[in-house]
Amino acid sequence: MEYTLGQWPHLVGYCVRGDLHISNILAENAIRPFAVGRKAWLFADSAQGAKASATCYSLLETAKANDLEPSAYINYVLAQIGEADSLEKLEALLPWNVPLEPIAKKVAQYNEGK
Repeated sequence: MEYTLGQWPHLVGYCVRGDLHISNILAENAIRPFAVGRKAWLFADSAQGAKASATCYSLLETAKANDLEPSAYINYVLAQIGEADSLEKLEALLPWNVPLEPIAKKVAQYNEGK
């Protein structure tokens, strides 16, 4: 009981701050694909291959977290990466730096084709 009372401010923190969630389900859902992929990476041919897979997976999950449609994001990056001849241009291709308009346009074109 004493421990619970000592932790009370942390336990009710979500009541004070409206941006905090009562559970960590969002964080769990975000890492679930990575946990599933981890088993597949056991069968990668090399450590370098496993690292490459994990990097791609991380990039796609970050794109999803930034409200980008993953396949449209990858298409956009592949179309632009040949012109990226500096660190700044490469950083501009990271999910949180990509302008939404070109990707939204590609998603709209994809949805029209369905």
